Amino acid sequence: MRPSAAYVAVMAILVSATSTAAPTLVVAQGISGDVIKIGVMNDQSGPYSDNCGLGSVIAAQLAISDFSRAINGKNIELIVADDQNKPDIGVGIASRWLDNEGVDAIVGCSASSVALGVQDVMRSRKKPYLLAGTAAAFFTNERCSPLTTQWAMDTYALAKATVKSLLAQRLDTWFFVTVDYSFGKVWQADATNFIKSAGGKVVGSVLHPLNSSDFASALLTAQSSGAKVVALANSGADFANALKQAEEFGLTQKQQLAPLGLMINQTHSIGLQPLQNVRLTTTFYWDRTDETRAFAKRYEAAFDGRIPNEAHASTYSAVMHYLKAIAAAQTDEGEAVVRQMKNTTVNDFEMKNVRIRADGQVMRPLYAARIKASIESKYPYDYYEITGTIPAEDAWRPAADSACNLLKTQ
Repeated sequence: MRPSAAYVAVMAILVSATSTAAPTLVVAQGISGDVIKIGVMNDQSGPYSDNCGLGSVIAAQLAISDFSRAINGKNIELIVADDQNKPDIGVGIASRWLDNEGVDAIVGCSASSVALGVQDVMRSRKKPYLLAGTAAAFFTNERCSPLTTQWAMDTYALAKATVKSLLAQRLDTWFFVTVDYSFGKVWQADATNFIKSAGGKVVGSVLHPLNSSDFASALLTAQSSGAKVVALANSGADFANALKQAEEFGLTQKQQLAPLGLMINQTHSIGLQPLQNVRLTTTFYWDRTDETRAFAKRYEAAFDGRIPNEAHASTYSAVMHYLKAIAAAQTDEGEAVVRQMKNTTVNDFEMKNVRIRADGQVMRPLYAARIKASIESKYPYDYYEITGTIPAEDAWRPAADSACNLLKTQ
């Protein structure tokens, strides 16, 4: 990415970890260290950096600025770290932030393997962990934590909607090309359960390493399988590379590609031609309402003409709701703030009267979308046609089916 004002500003945060012109917040008592400090942790330089990275930092900055304009008082500081998609690095950063640097909450868009370790740190220190882009569904199922909230997509909801849509078109045999770590494996497992329960069949799968550049063997195996659907259970640069090579091999002419982790920034980088008429499910589309368009315009101005994706919008929502909870609870003590967050509905530019379930799931609706053909796109980032709304109760894992003990004790 070319150097820019936004990039330089965020690099200053990375170096100094503070801002002398920090936005402020009124709270009378109960603020540890006399400051509210939020950490943004994600991949800043690797295969998922375009999904979250600097864009999530920009979104967090916008939320802090919006919250603070009309209120004066305690400082809010934002610090940023690159977890490099490595669990040991992520855990080390979280431990240092919480134990030595006074961080009150972390907004995570890390790989699921990293986030699992960080969640353990957050739980032991009783600090809020706001997931805004990490997608593995076990964070609100068997690995749920009372300190974690899930703001964006997850593998259960997106797999459910995608499988249901394609099976309705009689596309009932599937092959998976899956990234070889917890995120991809959980995604494949969730989708497989939906496929089999509806009478479909999984005819094979191939695992690939994170940050792969050569998908030839995996795609040729998928092609020879005869599966009607080739599901790409990966994201970021891996997804872009796999899709481009699938088109080169002619796979897209005879088999339906099913993206399970597609965000609009990837659509932009790949282009509409290879993706036209692909169906997907999303938590957010910038061009859906007047409010989402207004937010996108502000984000675009702050980030060199780029449009917010699902993770970026969710980061804004998570940070804003967290700050509102601190103001209402009059403290930044982690358990008290999370209780306040769950007791207050989410209301912002993208969500209206959305509750947070006991397991941490933000019960937002999802949107079914079709990617437009090039001839249909009339202006920059005019990529999706929203074809339907999926109510929260139909999208997320039902409480009755959950292994989360937080739901069992309600």
